[in-house]
Amino acid sequence: MTSEYHTAVGADGARGDGRADGRVPAQVTRALTEVDERFGTASFLRRTLNKVFPDHWSFMLGEIALYSFVILLLSGTFLTFFFRPSQQEVIYNGSYTPLRGIQMTEAFDSTLRLSFDVRGGLLMRQIHHWAALLFVAAIIAHMCRIFFTGAFRRPRETNWLIGFTLMTLALLEGFAGYSLPDDLLSGTGLRIAYGVAESIPIVGTYVAEFLFGGQFPGTDLIPRLYVVHILLIPGLLLALISAHMMIMWHQKHTQWPGKHRTNDNVVGAPFFPAFMAKTGGFFFSVFAVTVLLAAFFQINPVWLYGPYDPTQVSAGSQPDFYIGWLEGALRMMPNPETNIAGHTISWNVFVPAVLIPGLFFTAMAIYPALEAWVTGDREIHNVCDRPRNRPGRTGLGVMMISYFAIMLLAGANDLISVHFDISLYTTTWIFRIAFLVVPPLAFLVTRRICIGLQRHDLRTAQHGYETGRIVMLPHGEFMEVESQLPDEEVARMGLEYRQGPAPELPPPVDEHGVRAPHTRNPLLKVRRALGTLLYEPELPEAREAARHELPAHGVRGELPSGEDREEAEPSRRG
Repeated sequence: MTSEYHTAVGADGARGDGRADGRVPAQVTRALTEVDERFGTASFLRRTLNKVFPDHWSFMLGEIALYSFVILLLSGTFLTFFFRPSQQEVIYNGSYTPLRGIQMTEAFDSTLRLSFDVRGGLLMRQIHHWAALLFVAAIIAHMCRIFFTGAFRRPRETNWLIGFTLMTLALLEGFAGYSLPDDLLSGTGLRIAYGVAESIPIVGTYVAEFLFGGQFPGTDLIPRLYVVHILLIPGLLLALISAHMMIMWHQKHTQWPGKHRTNDNVVGAPFFPAFMAKTGGFFFSVFAVTVLLAAFFQINPVWLYGPYDPTQVSAGSQPDFYIGWLEGALRMMPNPETNIAGHTISWNVFVPAVLIPGLFFTAMAIYPALEAWVTGDREIHNVCDRPRNRPGRTGLGVMMISYFAIMLLAGANDLISVHFDISLYTTTWIFRIAFLVVPPLAFLVTRRICIGLQRHDLRTAQHGYETGRIVMLPHGEFMEVESQLPDEEVARMGLEYRQGPAPELPPPVDEHGVRAPHTRNPLLKVRRALGTLLYEPELPEAREAARHELPAHGVRGELPSGEDREEAEPSRRG
C-alpha cells in the first residue's frame, strides 16, 4: 500500500510543515482545507495569534480573578463529592474527639468529616476558601483599576456593567459558600441576613420566608444555598466571564499613555508566543500562591466554633472582608424605629444593610453614563487616564474607598475596644463621626494632591529636571542647566489626555434679556454642580505647556497603515 504526501517548500527551499522530512499527509491537508472552507479557521487563528496585548502589571489583576475562578471550580468539584447539604440532625462520631456525641446538622457533620477523615480534604477546603477570598479581592482591585483609569468609558460601558454584575455575584457566591458548613460563625451571619430581609418595609416578612423557607433557621436553607452556590451563581459567573472576555477581545485592550500609543492602536506583545507564555506561567504562580496559603495559613477552622445554636453567639465573630463592611455599617447605625399602622420599621437595620448598599451599587452601575452626561464626553477612549489627570474622579474613588474602610474597621469595634482598652460606646462614636468627616476630607485632599502632581508634571515636561549645575552667561547672568526629558517620559505623563477646566457657561441673560437655559433647567443646574466635582481648575502651567505644544511629544511619529492597526512593527511593541 502506498501513501500520498503533500510537501510544502518555502521560497528559500526550506520545508515549513513541521515534519522532519518535510512531508504532510494528504488526508490531513484535505481535512484542514475542508474545515477552513466552512469555518474560516485559518484566518481566525492568524488574527488570534497575532493579536497584541499591552504590558503592564495592573492588567494582571483581571487575570488573577480569572485564574482564581478556575481554581474555585476545580477545588469546589472535589468538595461536592463529600459535602451533604442537609439540615437533618445527627450525632457526630467522627475523628475529632472534642465534638463526639454532639448533635449537629448533616452539613456540619460532613464538613468535619471532610476536614479530618478525607485524605487531602482539609487542604482542598482551605484552597477553596483562599481562592474565594483572592477571587473577590482581585475583582474589587480590577474594578478600582478600571474606575481610576477611566477604562469604563465608551466603548466599554457594557463591559463595566458586566464587571459590576460579576462583582455583585462574587459577593453573593462567597456569602453562600461561607454559610454552607452551618457552624456557629456562619449561622450567626445567616441570622443577621434573615433580620436584614425582615427589615424591608411592607414586604420584608414575605422576602424572608421566601428565601429561608419559613422561620429561621428552618430546614430548607442549606439545600437552597447549596443549589445557588454550586449551580446557579457559578453558571451565571461562567456565562458573564465568557461574555466579558469576548467583548474585551473584540474591542481591544486599553493601554497606558506612551510614545506611539493612541486611541487607534495597541502597542504590546503578540498573543502567541509572548503573551501565552507569560499568562500560562502567571496562572501556575497564582495556583502556587493559593496552595501555599492553604498549606501554611489556617482559615475558617469550623471545628473550633462548633455547630450552630440559635441560643449562642461566638465572641469576637468577624465575617470575611467582603461582608465585614456590612457588619460595620450595622454596628455604627443608631437604633431609631417607626411604627406605622401596627408595622414596625427598624431603620437601624434597613438603612445600613439595604438602603446604603443599594444606593452605592446603583451609583456604581450608572457612573459611566453619569460621567458622560456631566462632561459631555462621547468620544472613544482606548488610552487609560493617569489618576492624577482626573482629580475629581480620583477623589470620588478615594472617598468611596474610605467609606468602606471605615465600615470595615467598625465591624471590629469590639475587638478594637478590647485590645486598646477603649469603651465600646466611645469606639462606636469615633467611627460614626469618622464616617461623616473622613470621606469628604479624603476627597478634598486627594483632589489637591492630584492637581499638585499635575503641576509638577507640567513644569517638568516644560523645563526638564534640575541638574544642580550653575553656569554664568557671557553677560554675567547665572542660570541652572536643566536636563530635558526624553519624548518617551513626556508621553508617559499623558498630558494630552488631561481633562482640563470646565467649559465656560454663556451669560445668564443675553442681550435681549432672555435667561439662558442653564439658569432655568434644573437638570442643567445639577449637571453644572456635579461638574464642579469632576472638572479641575485651570492651571497656568497647562496654558504655558499648550503654548509650547508639549503634549505633542506623546503622539509624535507615524504608525503603519493598514486595516488592522493592532499589528504594529516589532520594534514598536513594548
